[in-house]
Amino acid sequence: MSQKNETAVLILSLLITIGLAGTGIWWLTNRSVINPGGVSPEQTFSNKSPQSEQSMEQRLSAGKKLLIPGGATAKKQEAVQAIASGNYNTAITNLETSLQANRNDPEALIYLNNARIGNQKSYMIAVAVPIGSDINAALEILRGVAQAQNELNQSGGLSGIPLKVLIANDDNNPEIASQIANALAKNSEVLGVIGHFGSDTTLAASKVYQQNQLVAISPTSTSVQLSGVGSNIFRTVPSDRFAANALSRYMLTKLQKKKAVVFFNSASSYSKSLKNEFTTAVYADGGQIGSEFDLANPNFNAADSVKDAIAQGAEVIMLASNSATIDQALQVVQVNAKRLPLLAGDGAYTAKILQIGGAGATNMVLAIPWHILADPQSNFPQTSKQLWNAEVSWRTALTYDAAIALIAGLRLNPTRTGIQQALSASNFSATGASGEIRFLPSGDRNRAVQLVTVKPGNRTSYGYEFVPISGL
Repeated sequence: MSQKNETAVLILSLLITIGLAGTGIWWLTNRSVINPGGVSPEQTFSNKSPQSEQSMEQRLSAGKKLLIPGGATAKKQEAVQAIASGNYNTAITNLETSLQANRNDPEALIYLNNARIGNQKSYMIAVAVPIGSDINAALEILRGVAQAQNELNQSGGLSGIPLKVLIANDDNNPEIASQIANALAKNSEVLGVIGHFGSDTTLAASKVYQQNQLVAISPTSTSVQLSGVGSNIFRTVPSDRFAANALSRYMLTKLQKKKAVVFFNSASSYSKSLKNEFTTAVYADGGQIGSEFDLANPNFNAADSVKDAIAQGAEVIMLASNSATIDQALQVVQVNAKRLPLLAGDGAYTAKILQIGGAGATNMVLAIPWHILADPQSNFPQTSKQLWNAEVSWRTALTYDAAIALIAGLRLNPTRTGIQQALSASNFSATGASGEIRFLPSGDRNRAVQLVTVKPGNRTSYGYEFVPISGL
């Protein structure tokens, strides 16, 4: 069979496999099971059009409307109607019943805590999530906020004043995110924002927050372009520079390899950021970068690219893919067939790598912000599993940290200006899911990433799992 035909068959078989796996992944990620990560926050953003002022109201809710209607119980739907009519006691009863049926529903828990507040005085924060473009990531982020709100309010709030959460759906669209940022900035009750999801979206919204002196903390945007973008912009996730440095050191010191090729998406700020930072780190550490292969190129051919990489003398393949190009990255994994070691960023931290990559992905090393097994001394893995009846992802943990940081700022000075001053102070410190939370003058978090590798295991239904690498 010719090489051209072999490539065509490979791509066709991969597409069929992905199609058959899709239903299984959807079913599993919507149940209370381990979810190694859904879609990367740095995917190509949604192309939905900006919204009118009236439709913008449909993107915001503290409980009067469902933003996630899919799978909502009848009691949850009744509760939303009760909140809209001011019948908070009925809403509380219905939401408690709904959560008994589905403990893993963060929207319901947020609305429950908001309903318990009723018309009392409260402090309000907002959380922006990509419900329309990536429901799994949105749920992961909401779980982090919901857990922090629940713990705070159950313990008496801030000097007796509870925390209320407003949910905003931006579909991971920069234009819609800017509109939502404007709406939040105009709402004087909103004292801080958690979000946004992807780097492009966060960059667009950050301009509005900075102009209006409203603090925003992103738990998922990693592009280095966000560093120092404004005195009101922070993040609890390490930037791509941390991930790139960790992967470079692993390649040169642990693998004892010096030459890598990089696969990336030229249409993604995250992917380009990770590629550039990895290239800089490798050269600084004494290594070399060969060719760069654009996964977004319509003529991209995994078999030819891997063949070219090997012919160039490449010793390592670095996958700086995002979720929009995860299928192309999987083609690379399968064509490579374990001939060259694989490195990757958090964009490859998905169920597909385990289920479809399988044996071909074994020993792949990824840099991610946090892993539930990496810190056995932390209480968060236990408390989160008890609350959600499932293990949580790094997105939940880093969002929890963002909420903890905002709460710490509120505790010191419950005003927009006060929160910014608190988080910017050189002595600011709070303890979150992933340890100490401190911010650099750039707004970045001074925290190392966690390297994980793919190994056979039974913690997922795929026969493979992500395992933390220790002793580095």
